[in-house]
Amino acid sequence: MTFEQTRNFISRLLISAIFIYAIPGKIINFERTSEVISNKNIPPSLASFLLVLAIFCLIFGSILFISGFKQKLGAYLLLLFIVPTTIIFHFFPFQIKATLMNSALIGGLLLSLNNAKDN
Repeated sequence: MTFEQTRNFISRLLISAIFIYAIPGKIINFERTSEVISNKNIPPSLASFLLVLAIFCLIFGSILFISGFKQKLGAYLLLLFIVPTTIIFHFFPFQIKATLMNSALIGGLLLSLNNAKDN
C-alpha cells in the first residue's frame, strides 16, 4: 500500500467514525429512536421505515466508503443519511454545534466524491 493509499484509507476511516459510532445505538434503541423521529411530525409507521433505511445507509455506506470499493456509492449512502438528518433534527430548532459538525462531514463526503477511484 502506497503512502497516498494509506492516507486516503485513514481519511475515509476518520470521516466514517461518527457514522459507525451511531449504528449500535440506533439498533439497540430502535423503538426509542423511532419515537424521536415520530416526534418530528412523522407518522410512526414511516418513522420505523426511515430508521431501517438510516441503519442500512449507515452500515453499507460505511463499509463501502471505508473499503474504497464503490466509495462513491458509500459516500452517497452516508449523504442520504446525514443531509435529511441535519435538516430535520438540527435546523428546527437550530443547533449550531451539531449543524456545523454535520456540515463538515457533508463537506468531507462531497470532497471524497471528487477524489474517489471507484471499482
